[in-house]
Amino acid sequence: MRTPKVSAKTARIRAQLRRQKEQAERLRDLSTGTLVGGAAMKNGNQKSNEPHRDRVILMVRDSYWLQATWEITRASVSRAESSLAERWHTATPVLRVMSVEDVSNNCAETVHRDIPIHGGVDTWYIDVQDPPTRFRVAVGYLTSDDQFHSLCRSNIVETPSPGDCERLDEHWHEIADDYERIYSLSGGYENDSSDLKEIFEERLHRSMPSRNGSSQSAADPTLLRQSKLPFEVDAELIVFGKTSAGSSVSLGGRPVKLQSDGTFTVRMKLPDKRQVLPVTAESRDGMRQRTTVIAVERNTKVLEAVDVKDTM
Repeated sequence: MRTPKVSAKTARIRAQLRRQKEQAERLRDLSTGTLVGGAAMKNGNQKSNEPHRDRVILMVRDSYWLQATWEITRASVSRAESSLAERWHTATPVLRVMSVEDVSNNCAETVHRDIPIHGGVDTWYIDVQDPPTRFRVAVGYLTSDDQFHSLCRSNIVETPSPGDCERLDEHWHEIADDYERIYSLSGGYENDSSDLKEIFEERLHRSMPSRNGSSQSAADPTLLRQSKLPFEVDAELIVFGKTSAGSSVSLGGRPVKLQSDGTFTVRMKLPDKRQVLPVTAESRDGMRQRTTVIAVERNTKVLEAVDVKDTM
């Protein structure tokens, strides 16, 4: 039996629908690599990037900003797909922000808002109001009938009153300078959160103090502030633009979330190196594509401290 010949137009439409379906599945898939990094599995003798469990860590940056970082297993996403059945195809990945009235009673949580997220990311910065307030977040899927399927929930944090703390930097080599305060603000001492404690110990390569203030090892002197004049300078890269509503945009191969009017803003780390970042827009029908390449380089130099009175 001869296979019916498919016209070029039909083949293009099928290819377009296939790409749209694949892109939708990529954006819906929240499975991630591990928080601690590591090389991909090669020849069976290196640690895999696949996370071994689901967790989301919530940290305080300042009175009005929180930082959520998560890892999600592929098995957990597959279970969500099976559980949601036909609702899976219209489910939206969200980061649910909840205000907590009573830390001893999980029922005293109210939904503050749902933030749409997408696959390919594992960190999100959350703006909040009315400090001091306790918050917790959950990563999961929101269905079209407003049912929330949770994959994992975070520790509880409390934002400080304005002026009680300076803005906290998200780079871990800077956090090491002020790790105890960040750990405390994020609820480490009050809740003894095992996940929060574990991620701090993994990143800082040291044991964190327990609730009674004891530590398994002496403080690393390299983590203590050495200067009489604290001075920290950093930089971030913000990429923004606009395209037609309904189009898709990627930055460095990763999908970018568009607003309803086609605008987008991406906030990125700016490490000390040269980066070449292709930004690509593709029309809704997949027939048109445009690319802009951004080349940016950062070179940071810290000068030696100078005692002003010695120069006078």
